[in-house]
Amino acid sequence: MPNKKRTKQEEVDPCLVEAALKKIGGKWKGVIVCRLLFGTWRFNELLRSLPGCTQKVLTTQLRELETDGIVRRKLFPEIPPRVEYSLTDIGRDLLPMIRASCEWSHKHL
Repeated sequence: MPNKKRTKQEEVDPCLVEAALKKIGGKWKGVIVCRLLFGTWRFNELLRSLPGCTQKVLTTQLRELETDGIVRRKLFPEIPPRVEYSLTDIGRDLLPMIRASCEWSHKHL
């Protein structure tokens, strides 16, 4: 078999692809990140924008996204407490991947 040069496309590390997909592949994570691409949201605003998502699931997904450095949680020292969620720089770096996923979905789904 001839020894051919590998193209950059063939050098994609499948482990890195899998790791990236795991970061935003949880239940509701993709939708949450898409919402936060458009600005800062409070918890109940996010919850209302996700019909079918429970408070518990949203809390879990936001915590995981925060732990992974994708989402920033800002707690205001007020009564009642106010919490706002936004994307970090790492989270905003997902935009090209999200756009590519949308294009792929429109084409193939």
